[in-house]
Amino acid sequence: MKEFEIKENYKKKINEIKKHNKLYFEKSSPKISDSQYDEIKREILDLEKKYSFLKSELSPSNALGYTPSKNFVKSKHRVKMLSLSNAFNKEDLENFEKKIFNYLNQKIDIEYSVEPKIDGISASLTYKDGLLVQGTSRGDGTTGEVITENLKTIKDIPQIVTDKNFPKDIDIRGEVFIKKDEFDKLKNDFANPRNAASGSLRQKNPEVTKKIPLNFMAYTFGYFESEKIKKQSDFLNFLNRWGFKTSEHNKIFKNIDDLENFHKKFEKDRFNLEYDVDGLVYKINSLELQKRLGFTSNSPRWAIAHKFSANSAYSQITDINIQVGRTGALTPVARIKPVNIGGVVVSNATLHNEDEILRKDIRIEDTVKIERAGDVIPHVISVDLKKRKKKSKKFIFPKICPSCGSDTIKEFNRITKKFDAVRRCTNEGFDCEKIAIEKIKHFISKEAMNIDGLGKKVVENFWDLELIRFPQDIYNLDYVKILNLEGWGNLSVSNLKYSIDKSKKVSLDRFIYAIGIRHIGIENAKLLADYTKSIKNFISFINKNKIDEFLNIDGIGETQINSLKKFFHNKSNYKVIEKLSSILNISDLVLNKKGKLLNNTFMFTGKLLNMSRAEAKSLIEQNSGSVVSSVNKKLKYLIIGEKPTKRKIEQAKKLGIKIISQKEWMRLLD
Repeated sequence: MKEFEIKENYKKKINEIKKHNKLYFEKSSPKISDSQYDEIKREILDLEKKYSFLKSELSPSNALGYTPSKNFVKSKHRVKMLSLSNAFNKEDLENFEKKIFNYLNQKIDIEYSVEPKIDGISASLTYKDGLLVQGTSRGDGTTGEVITENLKTIKDIPQIVTDKNFPKDIDIRGEVFIKKDEFDKLKNDFANPRNAASGSLRQKNPEVTKKIPLNFMAYTFGYFESEKIKKQSDFLNFLNRWGFKTSEHNKIFKNIDDLENFHKKFEKDRFNLEYDVDGLVYKINSLELQKRLGFTSNSPRWAIAHKFSANSAYSQITDINIQVGRTGALTPVARIKPVNIGGVVVSNATLHNEDEILRKDIRIEDTVKIERAGDVIPHVISVDLKKRKKKSKKFIFPKICPSCGSDTIKEFNRITKKFDAVRRCTNEGFDCEKIAIEKIKHFISKEAMNIDGLGKKVVENFWDLELIRFPQDIYNLDYVKILNLEGWGNLSVSNLKYSIDKSKKVSLDRFIYAIGIRHIGIENAKLLADYTKSIKNFISFINKNKIDEFLNIDGIGETQINSLKKFFHNKSNYKVIEKLSSILNISDLVLNKKGKLLNNTFMFTGKLLNMSRAEAKSLIEQNSGSVVSSVNKKLKYLIIGEKPTKRKIEQAKKLGIKIISQKEWMRLLD
């Protein structure tokens, strides 16, 4: 599939999910089943994961749920209602556990609370002094809709809890759903049970909601303070004592093999349940360990959803096209005869890279097995050699970029001592049209400059009209010419201008991320911003060839250093930085002004006990301190662990820096 076809396919799916979101969340009259909706969402997410140039403000990756409706009062959750990361096989579970060990910097015995993942609508119930005072929907994960009166119509939700052990202030969370047999009576009005639950909860009149047989099953908490409850399993038991329903299928297991075996058994039996489930949720049972592990930006580190098996089908490859991404990656995509997989019509499948095509001997005209697994884009599993035709053609991977004609290469990885599987265009700047367009799309994206009204389709249109060639052109647009374009009016042009002007004020870390340096994501951009402090210093490091100094930053390695050097060696990239730095108001890094460690700097040497450097660094930053990577006059505390570096200790002594143990450092926090 050609790049423009990939983009058109992506845009089609974005528009499709936008339409169904409106039908589902605003009008409560969905036209597709829940599984079909999930398939569209999964395909969008994986397209974005595979092809970095694909982004949209309307993508499900930009929100944890949906934008709260204007029909209801909004309320911010005291603790975010985050989504869960997904697992599809035993390897995913092992990686999940391995990440926990790496974060804690130790291998420990883990006990898991296992709970069915009910396919319903999440809700949060706030109780104060035993009284239900507010009920909210999940919304976008940060802010939900206040639907208290509608939730009060559900018989499973206690409006008053009199148990003496019930916390004085707590947010109890759970799933609202409709049982299968009850849905049979409503199926003429709703597409599926989940949509029926959603539509019912979002009625303006609670009396209408009351007529729908909604159920509520509790499974966790949001805001909650208690010294008595130590485990998730204990909390579930207390929920029962307090009058809430919990799943009778909740279990406790202590290893991955047991989780895998229970998942296999439960998947076979799930159709006998009285409600829909789409997987199992595994949570670290210890609440103290949950708190220690914390969260990423989108999900908890201590929980994962183990989804049920994938769907697959056979189809025929009609063509193979190459698309070029922002970082120059050439990705082959198979165009296939449309086939229905899990309720969704699929017309393309990723082939990943050149090596994958050769390994599986995939040819044009071949009949292949296509699989969709959760958030994974449809991909080719295998070739049915028995159905191979004599006219099938081997695909010759291009040695030159189909966009600009530059040579393509496979980079040598010094760590693995192998060449990368991905072939890339060698053009590092804006001379390759496809790369340039994708760079600009990245620049205006939500996580970067966040310019509303200047979406991907608009960028492509403005490129074709030669209104944009570089990011700085965005700040010198011909608004008179835009006003005369089809689909543009005074209001939309005014909104675009406002959004562009607003983006001129940006933080240093967002700016570094926005310029689109390979291997420099949001977190690495923050590290660079923290180290350089200002755009003036950042450019000075480049001009004085001091990029190697960034190796002193914990989290920046040779891969990032080489990528920075390549990026700024290209004159067009450097010119873009110069132009933008003169146009934009790039604010210096502003540190948190509250916390026990404010104005204190720390450095670690040696191995920490029962804690990784990442966790320790996070603790310092949460308490307004900062971590430096070298012993200098700015350092206040050198924290020593097991087998510290003697040279660093000697340097610290010479400079009069306080040398403390890990226990002494922890006392500063306590």
